[in-house]
Amino acid sequence: MSDPPPPSAAAAAGGDGEKPKRPKRNYRKPKPWDTDDIDHWKIEPFEKGAMSSPLLEESSFATLFPRYREKYLRETWPLVTKELAKHGVACELNLREGSMTVKTTRKTWDPWAIMNARDFIKLLSRSVPFQQAVKIFQDDIACDIVKIGNVTRNKERFVKRRQRLLGPHGQTLKAIELLTDCYVLVQGNTVSCMGAHKGLKIVRRIIDDTMRNIHPIYNIKQLMIKRELAKDPAMAEQSWDRFLPKFKKKNVQRKKVKIIKKKRSLYPPAPTPRKVDLEMETGEFFMKEEERKEKHRQEKAERKKQKEEERQERRAEAFIAPKEKKRKSSRSSSKKQEQEEDAAFKESVRKLKDKSDPSKKSKSSIETSEKPEGKKRKRSSSESSGHPSKRRKKR
Repeated sequence: MSDPPPPSAAAAAGGDGEKPKRPKRNYRKPKPWDTDDIDHWKIEPFEKGAMSSPLLEESSFATLFPRYREKYLRETWPLVTKELAKHGVACELNLREGSMTVKTTRKTWDPWAIMNARDFIKLLSRSVPFQQAVKIFQDDIACDIVKIGNVTRNKERFVKRRQRLLGPHGQTLKAIELLTDCYVLVQGNTVSCMGAHKGLKIVRRIIDDTMRNIHPIYNIKQLMIKRELAKDPAMAEQSWDRFLPKFKKKNVQRKKVKIIKKKRSLYPPAPTPRKVDLEMETGEFFMKEEERKEKHRQEKAERKKQKEEERQERRAEAFIAPKEKKRKSSRSSSKKQEQEEDAAFKESVRKLKDKSDPSKKSKSSIETSEKPEGKKRKRSSSESSGHPSKRRKKR
């Protein structure tokens, strides 16, 4: 206890009507064990033997897994059991209910191991491979499973935004993993993330923005600029707002769908006939039970026979040979070709003879000029008579 102030000091303080404030010295005592070289944020590893006595109560967690994951879990379950046995945690795989259960035992030496085991089976059920999920037992790695299925009701819109998170050939997802140092897996209606707490916080923000129609490229751009600014020690105490991009929201005009109103009739629609009414129309209502059964049996047999015929026709189609195209015989084409070659050869020989003998050439030219006229023109009586005067006049 500190000594009370002297009366002179109390009187001087009381002159103004205020009591003097006592200094708070309860928590300001010197701590010789607390020095500047101690890292207060360091996580000390919890080693085996640090817990003096075993756990008093049994804690257990269970999670369901989808049917398509059953085959993989059955194959890797020996490895899961072996890994959990290192931390003294028991596990159970129930294929009938489709669930996995983990629980503590008397051999559990780490009280937080059951929480890591819970996250471990959750990651396995969300299609995370065993080699990646087993890293959750490291002290500097945490996990986060983000639910994205309840953000939008429209199925097409949900699929488009989820694909936007993946990017072409998974490039956007790879960029997010490199910038945040986290493992990200998009599966169904959830996104599984593994990494440090700081990176998980950024990944969750990017996923939420993407599902709210904000493209992930904006957040990726900001993260790239922040990474470059963090390398400069001079920028540690300055504001980075002037370097970060500011994106404006754009209201994209959409096409308005015209709603065509249907014309309503004055009278209500006719009521749908009951089953009894239909039976009365067909006459089945007045039949006996045996006759009705016999009729149903016949109809069923007819339907079966018709389907069987259709099935046989479909099977027979495979054995019907396709129509072959008619091909021209090679012999006829070769004969025509030979005839054309012979005609061309004869023509060339005739031309050579005409060149050698000019008298034959003139005769042949006359013959060729007379050929297209067809029948020979009949001579007139004047031409037939050998009178020279008439011939001259005509000439």
